[in-house]
Amino acid sequence: MLQKKVCLLGAFAVGKTSLVAQFVTSMFDEKYLTTMGVKVDKKIIELDGQEVNLLLWDIAGEDEFQKVQTSYLRGSAGYILVADGTRGVTVDQAMDIRERVNNDIGELPCVLVVNKHDLVDDWEVGDDRISQLEADGWTVLKGSAKTGEGVEEAFLALTGKILNG
Repeated sequence: MLQKKVCLLGAFAVGKTSLVAQFVTSMFDEKYLTTMGVKVDKKIIELDGQEVNLLLWDIAGEDEFQKVQTSYLRGSAGYILVADGTRGVTVDQAMDIRERVNNDIGELPCVLVVNKHDLVDDWEVGDDRISQLEADGWTVLKGSAKTGEGVEEAFLALTGKILNG
């Protein structure tokens, strides 16, 4: 069985921890829990007949005061960037994080999840912005850690990118 380290990156309160919880346990908790440092979970999935043990590194969110520790990313096979659809600035932060990862670690497979699609009426991220990111080569999925929408698809899409180079 293959084992792959996958990191979740993004700004504070975009839903990284909730996405991991939904993916691993199919559960959502309304309580906001701040991740301190890194939290590691795992889940075995099957993709194209191959079992893959995903080690999921949920890395503390960043803001203007704290930057992601690139040392956490070493050895990663890929990462999921998470943005909050109700806060458009978090897409900009995700773009900045990707640029820093590319500069510090090198290009790795990446998927962007624009989270909180269950709150679509409050979204600041329009389809035009998502279309532009896709035109620029990004893999973008709309998701909801609360409802589970797009969650498994995001992890499967990233695993596919990892396995297929």
